Amino acid sequence: MATNLTQYSELFSPTSWHHQSGGPRYLQLQRHLESAIKNGQLPADATLPAERELATMTGLSRVTIRKAISHLVEDGLVIQRRGSGSYIAPKVQRLEHSLSRLTSFTEDMHRRGMTSSSEILESGAYLPSPEEIVSLGLASGEQVVRIKRLRRADGTPMAIETSSLSNEFLPNPGDVVTSLYEVLSAQGIRPSRAIQRISACKLTEEQAAMLEVEPGDAALYIDRTAYLPSGRVIELTIGVYRGDIYDFVAELRNA
Repeated sequence: MATNLTQYSELFSPTSWHHQSGGPRYLQLQRHLESAIKNGQLPADATLPAERELATMTGLSRVTIRKAISHLVEDGLVIQRRGSGSYIAPKVQRLEHSLSRLTSFTEDMHRRGMTSSSEILESGAYLPSPEEIVSLGLASGEQVVRIKRLRRADGTPMAIETSSLSNEFLPNPGDVVTSLYEVLSAQGIRPSRAIQRISACKLTEEQAAMLEVEPGDAALYIDRTAYLPSGRVIELTIGVYRGDIYDFVAELRNA
């Protein structure tokens, strides 16, 4: 979404943001742009003029312009991409996910009134990896069903999840279109508890492209092992979640 030059000229004119006692000029411009983004003067996806044009409009050096915008980039308000310039970041709703509840992605999104969808990236029965054999307690010669999905909520890519489980529980991987837990529940199978390990990671180029963010952006790496009431492991899921959207929250109580 572009903003016309007349609007830009008015927005970036020194009379709109510069004050003699307002502190460093880069900081005044930064605050002015932050306010314009938050009040909608600079809408999501609007492309900012090139540094040269901004320098002409503001009367500042390109170094000062660059410094002001770099802080907005750090705060996630502006996105810079080589070859396409700078533009206002899409407004993304942050989501809090409770670590005290075992719910599927689909259930969690529906609870929030959002529409979930999945793009199947990989699905089938395979020879298990050593980690899958140990984690899932697979017998010799037993195959593992592996489903890799790009998870979306209201059309926004949120996470990349790879779920592994014994083909005893899911003989037909093609049954999973959106929700794995929905398919399992239809068979009377449902995990009762899980252990999750969460760590920070940076997105690879491939992951960033799928999640529509920049390579190297921060993300959450989640390793979840889910158990049946009997204590048997049913599912091993590795997920990469966008760090600009997800907050995982745990409730702590006195012993």
